[in-house]
Amino acid sequence: MNLAKVVGTIVATQKNPSFAGCKLLICDVCTPDGVLTGSEVVAIDTVGAGENDYVLIVSEGNSSRQAMGKKDAPIDSTVVGIVDRVDTGSSTLVVL
Repeated sequence: MNLAKVVGTIVATQKNPSFAGCKLLICDVCTPDGVLTGSEVVAIDTVGAGENDYVLIVSEGNSSRQAMGKKDAPIDSTVVGIVDRVDTGSSTLVVL
């Protein structure tokens, strides 16, 4: 699982039928203190996340498909949580 920030959305009028009704988000993976790494992934939203939200992403195909409940869909990454706060030994990232 990765921590990431939603930096954009993708609109696709033609897409795999497995994605019907799904929102596609561009997510920039970040460090626990919120520093963006520039490593962006496209993830299917399952939790109603929006731009500038910090989210948890599952980026393993099988886990992503299980999170979507679509075992045969071509899914690489799925947003599975919206983050409210990250506590580490040295800092706290509050993103409410």
